[in-house]
Amino acid sequence: MLEALLFAAAEPLSLTDLERRLPEGVDVPAALANLAARYEGRGVRLAEVGGRWRFQTAEDLAFLMTAEREEPRRLSRAAQETLAIVAYHQPVTRAEIEAVRGVQASRGTLDMLLELGFVRPRGRRRTPGRPVTYATTDAFLEHFGLASLVDLPGAAEMKAAGLLDLDLPPDFVVPDPSAARDEDAPLDDEASPEFHTDYVGDEGA
Repeated sequence: MLEALLFAAAEPLSLTDLERRLPEGVDVPAALANLAARYEGRGVRLAEVGGRWRFQTAEDLAFLMTAEREEPRRLSRAAQETLAIVAYHQPVTRAEIEAVRGVQASRGTLDMLLELGFVRPRGRRRTPGRPVTYATTDAFLEHFGLASLVDLPGAAEMKAAGLLDLDLPPDFVVPDPSAARDEDAPLDDEASPEFHTDYVGDEGA
């Protein structure tokens, strides 16, 4: 049943999505682990992306799916800084991004990240003006090879990679994106996952 749900889903499914559709009492994490083991070494595999599960082509067979190689679009320094701020401070408003960077955020920079699918509108802050907040997407996690936001590098990893100055203030801390605030009002109602209906037969067939 789990295999059928994941196969027919039009988008990755969370544990909550799966538990809602499976019979009561099913150990979904254990079933996912068994299913992942069953598909180990196959042409498709079960993968977790941003806390949601889906079937995808095995990495070593990706060349079969493309007719030509696409050159990756390089992010500007401003885009990299903006994306890092959104990743570590999310949900964050445009004004908060500008406050962290110390310069005015270019509308084109944020629009490019939205176009690439790395960033999405999260909701509206419950403050005067109701500013829109932004957060990262599953495409961001997939592009950078992260299972979840918890896997973002911390201060030690960034220092080791030469991304942080060694002479940091003693009270410096890297924000924890996994502890993101959840007080924003949604932009619209959350929709239930869609399923392909190609394989659903008529009753009595």
